[in-house]
Amino acid sequence: MAAQISIISTPVGLIIAHMEMTSVIRPARAGLRIDFAPPESMPDDEAWTSLVTEAVEPNPFFEPWFLRPALAHLAEETPVKVALAFDGDLLVGLMPLAIRNRYGRMPVKHVGNWAHYQCFLGTPLVRAGYLAEFWSALLTGLDALPWAKSFLSMTDIDPDGPLFESLQGCGRATPIVHHRQRAKLESELDAASYLTANVRSKKRKEWRRLSHRIAEMGTVVHHTLTNEDTLDDWCDTFLSLEASGWKGTDGAALANRTSTSAFLHSMMLGAWRAGRLDFQRIDLDGAAIAMLINFCTEPGSWSFKIAYDENLARFSPGVMIELENLVRVLADPAIDWMDSCAVENHPMINSLWAERRRLVQVSVPLSGIGRRARWTLCRTAETASARLRDWRGR
Repeated sequence: MAAQISIISTPVGLIIAHMEMTSVIRPARAGLRIDFAPPESMPDDEAWTSLVTEAVEPNPFFEPWFLRPALAHLAEETPVKVALAFDGDLLVGLMPLAIRNRYGRMPVKHVGNWAHYQCFLGTPLVRAGYLAEFWSALLTGLDALPWAKSFLSMTDIDPDGPLFESLQGCGRATPIVHHRQRAKLESELDAASYLTANVRSKKRKEWRRLSHRIAEMGTVVHHTLTNEDTLDDWCDTFLSLEASGWKGTDGAALANRTSTSAFLHSMMLGAWRAGRLDFQRIDLDGAAIAMLINFCTEPGSWSFKIAYDENLARFSPGVMIELENLVRVLADPAIDWMDSCAVENHPMINSLWAERRRLVQVSVPLSGIGRRARWTLCRTAETASARLRDWRGR
């Protein structure tokens, strides 16, 4: 069992006691207890779901139905600790952390939020009313732990939300060291008006032509998963469809590894039972030609994965299912927006969705002369590199 450290604020300083449990820290100011728990010591679903329900910003990738399978199947080579903040017995904050061996191109060990390849948002879950206390507890806790190397670097953080605003008021430097954006769907227009406003007439005409062409090849039907009994079959079909294309060749398909296949099956069952899953497919004569996995976390939603038959790429089956999805999202009064979870400048989804979501990486120093020195060194190198890129760009 991992060593537990309990740190309690006293008038004469910090008293450090060692116990045989997970790492626990009581920060001097916030009054919250912070645990750095291993994957096998996660809170029960009731406490976790209560946090999700009252979280100030949604993040499906840190909800129990997603994070539990991720910890079980995707953390094989990365030791993960999950920061859990408590007010008494009430769970008020959660963020998985891992030690990273490199910071960009620099061989500098540091603490990072655990953002694996299937995770598309790094924002912690924090209960409303506890923003400042959470950041204080987390940073003070990391200050006291020997395994928390150098500094805290968090990727895929929403810079426009209250969590980042609160972090900026934590009393430490919080520079944005990297930023990007990806497609987002957010509009009060209906689908027809939205496409008219954002997609060229020539492109819309071409999509209609391709839709007619593929309909001439057989019966085209759009389905949505409605029965848990068929979920495993749908998952297997998705894995095969994704692996049949370029992702299978490049090694990026979920089916390429037993661990990622098992993760998908386990996670999708959890998402279904949690009421989060929107699983769509388009069939041609009963065979899937496009599939789409969405997560619904009202008032937002997330387009997690898409797969399509690349043998029919000339008919754009991926665009077909995205157009169906656009109609559904814009017609749903419970959904205000959808995050594409796509790479920056993705040619297909960027041509359909006009809105963009900003995401940033932020680097926060931890206490200690050595830690501060490494943070300063990395920031100096980053700044110099950015200025050199700007100079070359001119």
